[in-house]
Amino acid sequence: MAPPVQSQRNQSASQPSGKSEVSDLKTQLRQLAGSRAPGVDDSKRELFKKVISYMTIGIDVSSLFGEMVMCSATSDIVLKKMCYLYVGNYAKVNPDLALLTINFLQRDCKDMDPMIRGLALRSLCSLRVPNLVEYLVGPLGSGLKDNNSYVRTVATIGVLKLYHISSSTCVDADFLATLKHLMLNDSDTQVVANCLSALQEIWSAEASTSEEASREREALISKPVIYYFLNRIKGFSEWGQCLVLELVGKYVLSDGNEIFDIMNLLEDRLQHANGAVVLATIKLFLQLTLSMTDVHQQVYERIKSPLLTLVSSGSPEQSYAVLSHLHVLVMRAPYIFSSDYKHFYCQYNEPSYVKKLKLEMLTAVANENNTYEIVTELCEYAANVDIPIARESIRAVGKIALQQYDVNAIVDRLLQFLEMEKDYVTAEALVLVKDLLRKYPQWSHDCIAVVGNISSKNVEEPKAKAALIWMLGEYSQDMQDAPYILESLVENWDEEHSAEVRLHLLTAVMKCFFKRPPETQKALGAALAAGLADFHQDVHDRGLFYYRVLQYDVSVAERVVNPPKQAVSVFADTQSSEIKDRIFDEFNSLSVVYHKPSYMFTDKEHRGVFEFSDELGSLSVGAESADNIVPVPRVEANDKDLLLSTAEKEENRGVSINDSAYNAPSYDGSSTATAALQMQSLAISNPAVPGHTPQASLAIDDLLGLGVPETPAPAPAPSPPVLKLNPKATLDPGTFQQKWRQMPIALSQECSLSPQGAAKLTTPQVLLRHMQGNSIHCIASGGQSPNFKFFFFAQKAQEPSNFLVECKINTSSGQAQMNIKADDLSTSQVFSALIQSALSKFGM
Repeated sequence: MAPPVQSQRNQSASQPSGKSEVSDLKTQLRQLAGSRAPGVDDSKRELFKKVISYMTIGIDVSSLFGEMVMCSATSDIVLKKMCYLYVGNYAKVNPDLALLTINFLQRDCKDMDPMIRGLALRSLCSLRVPNLVEYLVGPLGSGLKDNNSYVRTVATIGVLKLYHISSSTCVDADFLATLKHLMLNDSDTQVVANCLSALQEIWSAEASTSEEASREREALISKPVIYYFLNRIKGFSEWGQCLVLELVGKYVLSDGNEIFDIMNLLEDRLQHANGAVVLATIKLFLQLTLSMTDVHQQVYERIKSPLLTLVSSGSPEQSYAVLSHLHVLVMRAPYIFSSDYKHFYCQYNEPSYVKKLKLEMLTAVANENNTYEIVTELCEYAANVDIPIARESIRAVGKIALQQYDVNAIVDRLLQFLEMEKDYVTAEALVLVKDLLRKYPQWSHDCIAVVGNISSKNVEEPKAKAALIWMLGEYSQDMQDAPYILESLVENWDEEHSAEVRLHLLTAVMKCFFKRPPETQKALGAALAAGLADFHQDVHDRGLFYYRVLQYDVSVAERVVNPPKQAVSVFADTQSSEIKDRIFDEFNSLSVVYHKPSYMFTDKEHRGVFEFSDELGSLSVGAESADNIVPVPRVEANDKDLLLSTAEKEENRGVSINDSAYNAPSYDGSSTATAALQMQSLAISNPAVPGHTPQASLAIDDLLGLGVPETPAPAPAPSPPVLKLNPKATLDPGTFQQKWRQMPIALSQECSLSPQGAAKLTTPQVLLRHMQGNSIHCIASGGQSPNFKFFFFAQKAQEPSNFLVECKINTSSGQAQMNIKADDLSTSQVFSALIQSALSKFGM
């Protein structure tokens, strides 16, 4: 019989439809359906395997549904599993066929073997056919009361499946009360964990429409329930422990002593072999101590050892995930990890993605004490056979130099890179030398001496060539051959494909012309002619601008192109502190691995309560579009500031543009009408130029994170007007976002929550109901204890005038920070007093 079977297999592979094979299988299954002969189960197994394999590769075997159901009358658990897999796959597609399975599944739910009872119940709940919901209630009720823990475990998840098929049936059958009883009384921790997971999901979905569900969800994070889970946490599986730890993170502590009680109780979870449990425990510790700076720092010291152990004891994928979380902590408090820099040295057998992350961490922990050792190690990687890692190591050396750590030695190392006969090393070193010269102009003599020996013909990469051209133009007075090198580059203009290089070449020739006119005049004419004829819009516009400004006044052109050099103090290519804070708030999630907040990589329908708040949070700059904005980084005066709470950091975040070390060159302002027309045609705008709209100026200031100047409040009247709000106000999210972009900030201030209110704010919905009672409505909310974020709106009762509010609340400090925007600025103070009064009464 073996040869015919082989021929059938070959035939199946050549005929994707598998019609003949399916017909043969149907005949054979029908013959075995009622057979009681010895060995019939083995024959069924072989046939079932073929059916499952056909189903897996996409052949339609739904015509075998009846025969498969008939053959399921067996005590062989392997056959049962394969039959349940088949039924679950085709039941949803063919609801009529699914009805055939109800009888045998209900019969198996009463089998003597608990494994079969559990498998049958799981398959019954997985049919997901709304017409069959009535058949699930009975088996689920029996399964929740079953003596075997496996059956109860399956039944708890079955309730959740039933809820998603028919929520009304699930609620009417009173399964939620049964799940709650099992969660608090069942002896099996897996059953308890499944009940907790199911109830959290169901009550969260029901909370918006049911007061009872909202109260139950709030009761879930009450002190008795939390301590019940904490006392049993050691008996849970790894998944269950993470679930409990996440729940504890939502618990609002009554006093500081509870923090230490919980941390002492969970101390041994930091030594757990599973990385997920360790990371969940670390996240909880960091959340609990966020408002306690000294204790928060001690937590960093305590979690170092578990994290470093996980990095070195797992697979490369696990190491990368743990390193990503460690990188978040290193960026917040680098000085704590500075003595452990050797743990971030790259190993020869590590994958590139792990090495790259370690290089970033070495850059972050570098300080005055360890710079020499770190730079020495990084220089070894520059000769690595892995070219991307070699490039990253050179960039890391440059980043350390820009952090003002032992610059003398690092500059020498970078100049040595320029002398290596490797194109990619030279290219990366040129880019870094350019950045160093922008920040440390005093090193120009040493650097130019080495750069002058590099031939532009040997530099192919656009960024490196652009850096070399920038140095040729900026320091042409110190480089003897600079005009002639630039002239040769202009002659080969058509062979240069990079617009970035052509732009730099135009500017460099202009700079060189003002320093060495006789030698550069010919090159300048050729460069301007080539720029005006260039097809790239930016190159053409720059060439046209240079041509016109030279026509207008050569001295003005010199002040524009060659202003006094100012050292760059901060490079705006680092991640903004707000993004870092958001990633830290989403610790132990994919946000840390992706290095971006969740709203940047999740679809709107999966954002939950953050669907609008994340988008609106990015609109607080007050611009029409923030897609092309480069955030201005904030320089911390002390690394210890990174350990402050979010509310404290917001207080210290105000930075004035006048404090910047980079100032624009002065301009006398006396211009003729012709010059004004030329400047207008070149689309150059200056806040000091007459005709510049103040609204545009304010928008630019706000984009820089400076905040719009407060509108002068009217003089307080003896009896302030009473502001009446519309209790039935409506505003769609799109209109809210549009108004938020367009309206300036009228008031920005802080107020305090009562201790009762801070303790009561366990979920956003609690505050939403309170504020709605004061005719202040919420359009978006999000966050978890202790940090919450809300967007409110209100409307006047007699006229369509809106008030928009961004409110950030920290329950640990009891502080609320508000940004208010209003259509009618004259009533913003009155509305501010009204919303502060409403917040102060919350929880009373």
